[in-house]
Amino acid sequence: MSEAERKYFPVSWEELHRDAKALSWRLAGLGPWKGIVAIARGGLVPAHILARELDIRLIDTVCIASYDDETQREPHVLKDIEGRGKGWLIVDDLVDTGQTGRIVRDMLPDAHFATVYAKPAGRAVVDTFITEVSQDTWILFPWDVEPRYAQPIAVRPRG
Repeated sequence: MSEAERKYFPVSWEELHRDAKALSWRLAGLGPWKGIVAIARGGLVPAHILARELDIRLIDTVCIASYDDETQREPHVLKDIEGRGKGWLIVDDLVDTGQTGRIVRDMLPDAHFATVYAKPAGRAVVDTFITEVSQDTWILFPWDVEPRYAQPIAVRPRG
């Protein structure tokens, strides 16, 4: 997909917090939860918000590298977790193709998987999410961006 064809969906800190809190409301009645397994790195911030809102003190991580800048690549497990996940909440910022999610599902088949954002190709992997975006949309998380000039859509070159 060319740069001109890619759609961007910028998310501010405030929007991410609002959406993660909405996810907390959805999950509140599904517990109690033993703890949270955050998928690092993207799931760390939403996991913190959910831990606060759901009063969960036990947080662990699964570490999987699947992106280089804006390019998705073959996932590489850097840190896994033991057990089947019963009573645990898996948290990530986004499910895209579902590739990373399937790896974590295999690790923790009995856990509940929640993401803030979901794309169609990965939706079936998660149990609960808040916002769906199209598959050709790149979500710009607040930790990935800095303010700069953006050309209006009407004057961008078409691919």
